[in-house]
Amino acid sequence: MDVSIKGVPEQQVARLRQRAKANHRSLQGELRALIEAAAAAAPRRLSVDEVAERVSMLGLTRRNEAARLVRQDRDR
Repeated sequence: MDVSIKGVPEQQVARLRQRAKANHRSLQGELRALIEAAAAAAPRRLSVDEVAERVSMLGLTRRNEAARLVRQDRDR
């Protein structure tokens, strides 16, 4: 598939070219490597057991405490 990005500032293109040269790649090869790294780092969905384990690590003492913490974080 072909991908096109329009309006990339010249300074960014110059930095990408320098990065490509440092990695012994063409600009296109460098962009492919960056896309591959970003796609590989995409977060995966947690299982129900993983969510439950993370919630238990919070050390909440009351049922409604989680809602209170979410409200506090939202209001910041």
